[in-house]
Amino acid sequence: MKVLFTVSEAAPFVTTGGLGEIGGSLPKALCQKGMDVRVALPKYSAIAQSLLEKAELVCEMKVAVAWRSQYCGVLSLIHEGVMYYFFENDYYFHREGLYGFYDEAERYAFFCRAVLDALPVLGFKPDVIHCHDWQTALIPVLLNNGYQYDPFFAEVKTVFTIHNVKYQGRFPWSVMGDVVGLSVDQDLWEKVEFHETVNWMKGAIYYAGRVTTVSPNYAREIMDPYFGENLDGVLRNNVSKLSGILNGIDGTLYNPEADPHIFTLFSSSLAQKEENKVRLEALLGMSDLRMPDQGIGAGERIPLLGMVTRFVDQKGLDLVRHVFEEIMCEDVHMVILGSGEWEYEHFFSIMAARYPGKFAVYVGYDVQLAHRIYAASDMLLMPSRFEPCGISQMIAMRYGTIPIVRETGGLKDTVCPYNEHTGEGNGFSFTNYNAHEMLDAVRRAVYVYRQDERAWRGLFKNARKADVLWDSSAGKYVELYEGLMLE
Repeated sequence: MKVLFTVSEAAPFVTTGGLGEIGGSLPKALCQKGMDVRVALPKYSAIAQSLLEKAELVCEMKVAVAWRSQYCGVLSLIHEGVMYYFFENDYYFHREGLYGFYDEAERYAFFCRAVLDALPVLGFKPDVIHCHDWQTALIPVLLNNGYQYDPFFAEVKTVFTIHNVKYQGRFPWSVMGDVVGLSVDQDLWEKVEFHETVNWMKGAIYYAGRVTTVSPNYAREIMDPYFGENLDGVLRNNVSKLSGILNGIDGTLYNPEADPHIFTLFSSSLAQKEENKVRLEALLGMSDLRMPDQGIGAGERIPLLGMVTRFVDQKGLDLVRHVFEEIMCEDVHMVILGSGEWEYEHFFSIMAARYPGKFAVYVGYDVQLAHRIYAASDMLLMPSRFEPCGISQMIAMRYGTIPIVRETGGLKDTVCPYNEHTGEGNGFSFTNYNAHEMLDAVRRAVYVYRQDERAWRGLFKNARKADVLWDSSAGKYVELYEGLMLE
């Protein structure tokens, strides 16, 4: 089976978070299952030239963006067994950053049309075009409004994955004619109109053959008005083709037995994991209150609480800020890596100055430091307001780091709360979006860490055994594609 991924970012070429992680790792997992999966993405200037050294220009063409005729070059490159197509136009994609420009509609309308126009030239006819988020949501719309009479696309099916329903591709109504180049009939109007604007995600939900989200629980949540961002009714109307398939992570990229970024490799040894903690804390200037001859189960054990996150409200940082002083009173060490909104960058920088030796923050992103935090931390805090899937908690468990999460989206699907009576579970959780409920979850984790070494070793083993890799989820995508092809 032939599948084309259309996505706005894919690791290692360009990524801002979970979407890029999936754009890079899921195609590889599907190829390992014998499928011919290729990836189409824009050629941003942010992509390091060293990654494109072996890329070859395979075609050049003109792409219609309504009344405009724009140049497009397509470069191809095989990376880790996957064919990537990079769509080049310096006017649209040679910019500082990926998103947030005044002409977002025009940029991604160009990309969607370019992908469809290039396929016959490239000689690649996919059975399924798998579109991701609003940036590629126009493809199912265009295939049913303009390309439906082209024999090349007669049997091509589409899947649309919602990574975050908050970002929908909403634009003024004039975009459909002036940018997309479509005349709007009654059927198209009903499928893309949204409170007197045009909504590309709504159009994709109606026109795609299948709609997926990145976790089963998130698929249920977004049909509720609280989580649905005003698309809950549209999703309920299309529930027959909606499903949630949990994301996975790349087991070769995140592997404590072979990770070149961490201080000490480990598998089942908590002592070797502890060595990562000792060395990271030394690097961060954190004081070690244990006696030199005391091991992991002895004396005053100071737990290390880590966060690798974006500094935005969605990630629950307002909860952390509200009870930060109380967390510090728990006699824990804490490290946060991330960037985003100024108010959080400023707050955590002040706290780092107030609590030297106990709290450290790195504003920005550093791949090596992120891996070291995952490997060294005893616990990972992830109190998200909403979380379609979440990647950090999966990476943490891969390193035997125990997640503390709010029960929402994919966090609820992946983290099983610890049961002190049975020893089952791989993390700690809380239900309501409340700072003191989060604090209670942190305190429970700290108590078990300090008071019950045997239980903590059990948590470590359970976390390490968690099914967080792509194999089973990739198999569900194969089943989804095969079912769609039978229709």
